[in-house]
Amino acid sequence: MKDFQALLSCINYQPDNKALFEQALTHRSFGRDNNERLEFIGDALLDLVIGASLFERFPDLAEGELSHLRSILVKGDTLAIIGLEIGLDKYIRLGLGEKKSGGAKRPSIIADAFEAFIGAIYLDGGFEASKAWVLSLFESRLAAINPNVNTKDAKTQLQEFLQAKKHPLPSYHLTKTQGKQHQQIFTIACRVEGEDPVEATGTSKKLAEQNAAYAMMQKLHAFKR
Repeated sequence: MKDFQALLSCINYQPDNKALFEQALTHRSFGRDNNERLEFIGDALLDLVIGASLFERFPDLAEGELSHLRSILVKGDTLAIIGLEIGLDKYIRLGLGEKKSGGAKRPSIIADAFEAFIGAIYLDGGFEASKAWVLSLFESRLAAINPNVNTKDAKTQLQEFLQAKKHPLPSYHLTKTQGKQHQQIFTIACRVEGEDPVEATGTSKKLAEQNAAYAMMQKLHAFKR
C-alpha cells in the first residue's frame, strides 16, 4: 500500500495491527477481505461518540433535537470531507474498474473508509482510543454547531413549509445528465403545485435535488430566519 506509514503519522495514531487498517482502506471491489464489516462497527461507534458529546454539550435539548444535530454531523458528505482532509482517499484500495471510474474521489467510498477506520481503531486500541480520535477530528464542528440556527436541509424545509400550508408535497425529476461517468452533472426539476418548476444542477442526484429545493424555497420566500 502506498506509503501507508505516512498516513498513520498524519492521523496521529500508531496501530499494533496494521493489517486492520489496510483492511479499513480496502473497498469491496478490490477483494473479499474488504472494509464492510469494519464500516459497520465504525458507524455504530461514531453515532455513540457524537451522540454522547451532544448530550453533554446541550443538556436542555430534547431527544429529537439531539438526533437532528447528530445527523448533520455524521452525514456522509461530512465524513467524506473529513476523509479528504486527512488524506484517506490517497490510500483506498479499489478494483481496476472502480479505480478507472474515479472511485477514490467518490464521497460515499471515502465516507465508508472513514467509518471503517474508526472501527479499526476500536478493534486495535479499544473504545477510549476510538473515542479520542473521533472527537479530535470533530472538535471544531462540535464547537461550531448552534441548535438555535435552522440547520435543516432545503428539501426538509420545503416539505415542512408546504405541509404547514396543507399543500401537496414537492416532486423531483431528473431532466438531464451530462459528462463522463465519473464527472457527471445532474439536472433536477423541483415541482410544487401552483408554481412553475425550477431546475438546479449538482454532481450527484441528491445534491441536485437539494439545490433545486433551495431554489424553490427562494422563489417562495419560504426560508425561516
